[in-house]
Amino acid sequence: MSEPHTKLTRDCEAIQIPSGTPFVIPAGTAFHITQSLGGSYTLATDYGLARVTEANSDALGLDSAPPPAEPNPPVAGVAGLDEKAVWEQLKSCYDPEIPVNIVDLGLVYDCRVTQQSGGAKVEVRMTLTAPGCGMGPTIAAEARGKIMDLPGVEDAKVELVWGPPWNQGMIGEVGKMQLGLI
Repeated sequence: MSEPHTKLTRDCEAIQIPSGTPFVIPAGTAFHITQSLGGSYTLATDYGLARVTEANSDALGLDSAPPPAEPNPPVAGVAGLDEKAVWEQLKSCYDPEIPVNIVDLGLVYDCRVTQQSGGAKVEVRMTLTAPGCGMGPTIAAEARGKIMDLPGVEDAKVELVWGPPWNQGMIGEVGKMQLGLI
């Protein structure tokens, strides 16, 4: 038996799925949370699917999100950020329609960390499951934001690329298990 619909307590900023178009869902709109992963929510509403950030969790009747963190300064006495930490952080980013993180889904192609005097610069190349997906900029911005949350990161760039084209063979073993493919 599924959970009953809940109604938004106030107007709520959201991103329409799959177009990626920002819009406002009016207060009182009935919704059902279909996915709650990585600090965002996918809602099913009469307006279709929508992605809502943790900053708007109070409109869903959930506890309010903590205030945004200040940018992370370089950590004194630490040799620097390593690539492994970035890969782990990227595992907290999810496609709003697929309950697998972008790393295990095989969407992240490359990650480079360059140490600079003011902190680390991180460059990530990633793709999407389909070139026409309107959620690309949203997912890339979320990935960038999560990288910027890492201690010692001065700057981050997440580039969407289309080569090689993504296919299901790129899904990692953990992702395949989560999707029931193995």
